[in-house]
Amino acid sequence: MEKKLLVTVSIILNLVFIIHILYNNSTTWNPTWTKRATVEAETAASVSCSGHGRAYVDGLGSLDGNKPPCECNNCYTGNDCSLLLQDCPVDANSGDPLFLEPFWMRQAERSAVLVSGWHRMSYIYQDGTSVSKELEKVIRKLHGVVGNAITENRFVIFGSGSTQLLAAAVHALSFIESSSPPARLLASVPFYAMYKEQAEFFDSAHLKFEGDAFAWKKSEDSDNVTQVIEVVTSPNNPDGMLKRAVLQGPNVKTVHDYAYYWPYFSPITVPADEDLSLFSLSKTTGHAGSRFGTNLSVYEKMKRYVTLSSMGVSRVTQLQVLELLKVVVSDGGDEIFSFGYETLKKRWDTLNKIFSMSNRFSLQTTKPEYCNYFKKVRDFTPSYAWVKCERVEDTNCYEIFRAAKITGRSGKVFGSEERFVRLSLIRSQDDFDHLIDMLKKLVSRGADFI
Repeated sequence: MEKKLLVTVSIILNLVFIIHILYNNSTTWNPTWTKRATVEAETAASVSCSGHGRAYVDGLGSLDGNKPPCECNNCYTGNDCSLLLQDCPVDANSGDPLFLEPFWMRQAERSAVLVSGWHRMSYIYQDGTSVSKELEKVIRKLHGVVGNAITENRFVIFGSGSTQLLAAAVHALSFIESSSPPARLLASVPFYAMYKEQAEFFDSAHLKFEGDAFAWKKSEDSDNVTQVIEVVTSPNNPDGMLKRAVLQGPNVKTVHDYAYYWPYFSPITVPADEDLSLFSLSKTTGHAGSRFGTNLSVYEKMKRYVTLSSMGVSRVTQLQVLELLKVVVSDGGDEIFSFGYETLKKRWDTLNKIFSMSNRFSLQTTKPEYCNYFKKVRDFTPSYAWVKCERVEDTNCYEIFRAAKITGRSGKVFGSEERFVRLSLIRSQDDFDHLIDMLKKLVSRGADFI
């Protein structure tokens, strides 16, 4: 009887311990491990920096437990970024899409990501791939609601930005017999400088950058090359124009770069339906990139390139992009794309007003087109102003603007004339306001400026 009682008590105690463990570990997990991370994030976000900068969790000195310092916008300084530097040069060179920052600040709670230290430490997901299936689904949904790409029966590859994917695509398409002449890479002027820079940097025996697609089409060499790869950027960087392929034929492969084919920048006229297209999410959320295509052999070569060069996109990045895109598609993209378009429309209206007062400079012009996303005829609102210096003596437009303390990007970089300069319009509001102030001075001084 005594033995039976002891056994019964032991069983009861074991059951109590098991229930306690299960209850505490699964039913009412006490989320104490999130508290420090939450406090750090909220502390950084609460630093105002006078509205002219931001504080970040990984800011300088934060490792020592100090409050993260302000990192000031261009031309602002001081502990709280309240001091505007006089006569400060304007940075209108880079394409950082900071114009979307106010939208994401309004979406702070919905877009925030808190990641445990043990979050997906493996190189791969449970299915053996390096691609988040949930992220792939939301990317397909995003293109579906925007209407800028057909995704059915397409392969999807993630890369660390469209730059890596462009290199992977060109590598895959130029993979020909070693005894054959190298493939020629072309793009119509003005073209995105990275195409030329990548080809020359990697210096592959399989590929040579040849320059302007129109010039190549007219040349005698065009009939004597085994393979030609044309990159078509639409909307184009730098001038924002919708473009089509120049070259055709059995030896021509085409890469369509649609990095800027989003409702912020361009009317969505038709969904992209190409064999190989690049879309950069950096121009929607600032993260990652995606590629769509139908050619299995090209897909496999691109996937191998991405794997060997970076082991794919990090799991944490994929998680963050997933959460951001869930916010974007939650209302069919209406809030973010309306915000982005209206912001750029106001900037272009301001810019056009300034340049209309001068005969010395001109901007690219495009006719409004019907946008299938907004369901109306609308203007183009490109990321960049493609400015031409019209006076005969102004042969170097980049230097004209640099002398006016405005740093753009020379037309020569894009294979075009030095009479052109590219000015970025998608940086922060502070950067744009400063750009406008300096442009007003430049235009008002006219011929007497230099």
